[in-house]
Amino acid sequence: MARKATAQDVAREAGVSASTVDRVLNGRGGVSFEKEQRVYSAARRLKLDRALNPRDARTLRVAAFIQPPSNPFHAALKRAIQDENQGPNPFNIQIRVFHLDMSRPAEIIRKVSEVGPSHDALIICVAHDEGLAQVLSRFVAAGQPVVALATDIRCPGAIYVGPDNYRSGRLAGELMGRLLGRDGGDVIVIAGLLTMIGQQERHAGFRAVLQERYPNCRIVSVHESGERGDRAGSLVRRALRQWPKIRGIYNQSAGAGPVVDALRANGRLDDILFVTHELTDNRRKLLEAGAIDMLIDQNPRLEVEAAVKAIAGVFGRLDPPPGQTITPVTIFTRENC
Repeated sequence: MARKATAQDVAREAGVSASTVDRVLNGRGGVSFEKEQRVYSAARRLKLDRALNPRDARTLRVAAFIQPPSNPFHAALKRAIQDENQGPNPFNIQIRVFHLDMSRPAEIIRKVSEVGPSHDALIICVAHDEGLAQVLSRFVAAGQPVVALATDIRCPGAIYVGPDNYRSGRLAGELMGRLLGRDGGDVIVIAGLLTMIGQQERHAGFRAVLQERYPNCRIVSVHESGERGDRAGSLVRRALRQWPKIRGIYNQSAGAGPVVDALRANGRLDDILFVTHELTDNRRKLLEAGAIDMLIDQNPRLEVEAAVKAIAGVFGRLDPPPGQTITPVTIFTRENC
């Protein structure tokens, strides 16, 4: 019968002292991230029983930076995080949510810089900013995983978890082009913030498909709502006055309800094709009523689960170690919502 591995074996395998192994496996802290990783990896290779159950390890504290719940997608992210905290929690990870105002980039940098050092890992779903990317890169260099959730950020070493946003935009373009038919028509695009890489990619994919396959579908204007739903409605009202022959609206962000209200107020609800994203409770009702024609959902609950697994993998609590995780999207109509 093979001899069971001991803490001393792990120490030799990891190239650390026995006391370091003891501190790591018993969750006493005071060990660098790099040594902690070596100990966990060695213990798993040697199949040390105490290392096979990640509940025996110390609790990992994760800071999640998202927008306020007034944004429906971010409200769904917050609920998913709360459910993750209250669920089985096999990786012993707890996530704390911090809300950020996208219109105040300096405040975002200050908050992340202030909160980050007291946490083991960061999850972030915000617009790209060079100053913020520099701050995040310092966390990555110090061994703290940074997960860019749903929208990427240009920070070397950050782990992206979310949909392929370029392909999601292409999917929206394909839906728009096919449903408008051979005659096509004028189309407007409403983004939340084009400084969000995910929305840049969606817009690029949408435009590319129309140019490649549906040249009679013309994007006559692109607007930014600033992630404000009321502004999305105002933008549609203004666009309807300026381009009365609009046949399609692609809304990438908040404001589905106000967009529907604007279409209804102008008597255009039945003759303008409306394509958008994210199956929130309100948008489900709009789909069921036929006010939204097509919706592409990225499943925030699945994204949060994937982010947790990515962090668990970095800390040796899940094999294999993480990399970029592309999550699927689903098309919804009134028939399957």
